Amino acid sequence: MMVQPAAEQPPLPPPAAEFLESLRVQRRMSPHTLAAYRRDLESLVTVSDAAPIDRIGAADIRRFVARLHAGGLSSASLARRLSAWRSFYRWLGQNRQVAANPVVGIRPPKRAKHLPKALAPDQAVQLAAHNTDGSPLQLRDRAMVELLYSSGLRLSELIDLDRRHFGASGNLPASASWIDLESRQATVLGKGRKTRAVPIGAGAIEALHKWLPARAAIAPADDRALFVSARGRRISPRSVQQRLQLLAQRLGLGMHVHPHVLRHSMASHVLQSSGDLRAVQELLGHANISTTQIYTRLDWQHLAKAYDAAHPRAKRKSGG
Repeated sequence: MMVQPAAEQPPLPPPAAEFLESLRVQRRMSPHTLAAYRRDLESLVTVSDAAPIDRIGAADIRRFVARLHAGGLSSASLARRLSAWRSFYRWLGQNRQVAANPVVGIRPPKRAKHLPKALAPDQAVQLAAHNTDGSPLQLRDRAMVELLYSSGLRLSELIDLDRRHFGASGNLPASASWIDLESRQATVLGKGRKTRAVPIGAGAIEALHKWLPARAAIAPADDRALFVSARGRRISPRSVQQRLQLLAQRLGLGMHVHPHVLRHSMASHVLQSSGDLRAVQELLGHANISTTQIYTRLDWQHLAKAYDAAHPRAKRKSGG
């Protein structure tokens, strides 16, 4: 079987070659980054049928984007190419080789939002309520999973939790995130440095009551962190991810489970049970309700049954 040679890219016009050289010399870009810029400029030459650079206008750029998108190029790749083209034309303008930048204001098609899969309720309960051997690390892992699923915390919010509220002391500021078992809630500092209070469920409360005595045997008495490593230091994000994935594999859940899956599962399950989008928004700490609408996955079959059962105009008339 004869292998067809790959089609050769048209040579770059002198202005494009000069632009790449300026990136190498003046901005000291890495060979990898320069190669990416070269590919994006070669794509511009190809899709424009080697039209003169200074004659390409905004309408042409829009047509090029549509052609590439129709050819299967993803929105993310198109965004990168537009960024490279925009930088190239900005450089041309600074060197007075073009009068205007035809790429300004042109955006790629909206990319699809790939959300993590939610666990089924029984899978989430199986993960959160898994049996432990009573060792400190397994008690810690059980408490972390329970809290992630109970309160819908982001990974960073879980990591930053203190075991209680601490006031400012020495060089340490007052606690920004902490748990209060008596009031059954956690106070967390989330995105945009916004503080919110979230409830802690009964399962998580029980797991934390078992973890805290075991934690005292690992961590120094003056350490604030709620969750610590085997060495007694605040646990790292990577350790949480690894422990959660190993646990999911041991339980045979058959999917990649990371902290955001538990956050998404909590939101989906609360929304399916209550239908209260605003409450889910508050729990997740979303500034805009539109973010919650995108983030949470509705169980449409569940909602359809609820509609058929409750809406007066959904019920079919008997007979005729």
